[in-house]
Parts: sequence; structure tokens; C-alpha cells
Amino acid sequence: MPDREKDIATRAREMPPFIVMDILEKAKEMEARGENIIHLEIGEPDFDTPEPIKEAARRALRDGDTHYTHSLGKPELREEIARYYQRKYGVSISPDQVVVTSGTSPAMLLTFSVLLEQGDEVILPDPYYACYPNFIRYAGGQPVFIPVQEEDGFKYRLPPVQASIGPRTKAILINSPANPTGAVFTAAELAALAGLGPYIIADEIYHGLVYEGREHTILEFTDRAFVINGFSKLYAMTGWRLGYVIAPPEFVRPLQKLQQNLFICAGSFVQAAGIAALRECDEHVAQMVATYDERRRYLLSRLKAMGLATRVEPTGAFYALANVKKYTNDSYSFAFEILEKARIAVTPGIDFGRNCEGYLRISYANSLENIKEGLDRLERFLASQY
Repeated sequence: MPDREKDIATRAREMPPFIVMDILEKAKEMEARGENIIHLEIGEPDFDTPEPIKEAARRALRDGDTHYTHSLGKPELREEIARYYQRKYGVSISPDQVVVTSGTSPAMLLTFSVLLEQGDEVILPDPYYACYPNFIRYAGGQPVFIPVQEEDGFKYRLPPVQASIGPRTKAILINSPANPTGAVFTAAELAALAGLGPYIIADEIYHGLVYEGREHTILEFTDRAFVINGFSKLYAMTGWRLGYVIAPPEFVRPLQKLQQNLFICAGSFVQAAGIAALRECDEHVAQMVATYDERRRYLLSRLKAMGLATRVEPTGAFYALANVKKYTNDSYSFAFEILEKARIAVTPGIDFGRNCEGYLRISYANSLENIKEGLDRLERFLASQY
């Protein structure tokens, strides 16, 4: 290691890359050379932000709403979030339990930081969203991985979770609907996990993007929970960077102190846009969800015809895993081969844990036309190469 690199802190030097970004950046290089790439790798809505949200931001800017807000977030937004959870799930939370953040990533960092001592453990499923273990380790904790299986729809079985709970277990992490699997937990499954004892950290960022049945918040089953949510996915607001954590009351002041020191507050006019999202955009969301479901059903039918479908269909978020174990045990190299030879960008399963090796994550946050073309290219690639 060069001498200068020794000065880089271990936490930064050892942080693994987010592989989907490696795929995206390679795809962008190819596009710069004039190649046509179908992007099925990125978990970002392809819809524009609904107009009422943009208008609320414009209005806030015109009115000079460009200054610091309360470090917990604007009272109006926190009240609207509390009303949303009452309206949608029938749970009563105080606006004083809500900490508004600049996206859900800061919400995760604050949550893990306020909850974990050095060496404390967090149970999480494998596959998992790629950044979870990095956040946990950054806060001094240790991730404890529970492999979840395709035949179970990539959801926890209770006995392995129970067996993994030890004296250092601080929390169980739930992501429902899940990235990368699209799994949605039932009320009974959430209630059982909530009854195990440790705190629950529930990442609910894909709530609202459910196509069969309905989703449940962990707050229906326990108050020993931290809910992480935001506006990026449901309202097509990824670039706005607006999220929040709903926390047990005793954790709010510690979270607030961390927020004050690390981030101060979320953007003022962005919070005004968030209020409009919750109040005015139900119809816009319904239209987006209907479109996602059309794409989902088409994608799943094609994967089934190609022999790549998983045993349990995903019913949430905007992802599906393709089982490519008959073709490879190196999804990283396979994804780059597909990109270079077929000009389709997909995410290798290994980005989401060892138990996701042999899969590719395909995002249907793209037009039906592009999904059709991407799958045609993938089918031709597999036929010609294998």
C-alpha cells in the first residue's frame, strides 16, 4: 500500500463498492461511445416527479422558504406523516416521534448510530439491500446474516432467527417490500418477528408499491420499532433527498442531537414538497403503481418462459430476481458479460449477499418497451452463448 493510502481511515478504505454503480458507470461509458444500452439495473422510478410536488417546491422558493427548519423537520410535515400512518395503517404515532432527514440513508445512519454500541448485533436477511451491513459496521455493529430461501419467497423462517438471537442482539432488520427480492411480509409474519424481543428496524421505503394484497407497517404490531421511510420511490423523488425515521419516544432526543451535529436539518423547500406529496398525490401514485404492475406481470411471464423465474413471484417494490444458476456461479462476471455482449445492464446478485449468488436483479422501473427489448436481447444472448 502506498504510504499516502495508509493515512486513509480503515472505515473508508475497507468500505466495499456498491456494485450496481459499477454496472451503471460501465454502461454510461458504453453509451458515450454510441452504444445503445437498456437499463434494467437501477432502482429508480422512471417517472417524473408529480406536478403538485414540483409546484409546492416552486411556491416555497418564491416565498423565501430557503432557511434552516427545526432539526426534527417542519412541524407541518411531521404532522402530515403521522396522519398518513393513521390513515393508511390505523396506527397512532405522535408527530414528535418523527425525525425528517435528507433521504432514507441518513435516517439509517442516525438509527444505527443511536441504537448500537460497539459489537452489538443486527440480524438481517441474505439477500439484503447492499448498503445495510455497511451502515451497521460503520456504526460499530456486527451484521448477523440469516439466509432466506427462494422457496420461502426470500422471507425469514422464524426458527433460524430465534436461534441467532444472543446477548449482543440489538435489532432485527426487516425490509418489506424488499430490495432485491420484491418480497412482502404478511401481518402474521411481522407479528411473529415483533414478538421475538429485540428492536425491529423496518425499512418501509417501498411501501405503497404492492401489487397483490397489502403491506403492513411494523407499528401495527409493536412500539419497539424504528420505521425508516421516505419519498424517493413511491413519489418518484429520488433526487429530492427526503426521508424520515419514526422512533420510540425515548430515542427522539438522541436522534435529534445526532441530526443537529451531522446534518442540521433536511432542505426547507424540499419538506414543503413532501407535504404536497402526502396531501395531493394519491391519484398520481395509483397511476404509477398500475403501470409498475403491468410491467411486473410482463417481466415475470417472460422470465418464466425463459426458465429464469423464481419459485415465488415477487409482489412488491419494482424488482424481480432471475435465477441464472444453470448458467453461472459468478453473477458479477456474468452481468458484465451480458452488458458487453447484449447491451443490457442488470445487477449481479452477489451485490446483495452470498445467498444471492446465481441470481440477477432486474428492475422494472423502466418503460414496457425497454423491458421487452432488454428481455429479447437477454434471450438471444443466452441462446447464442449457452
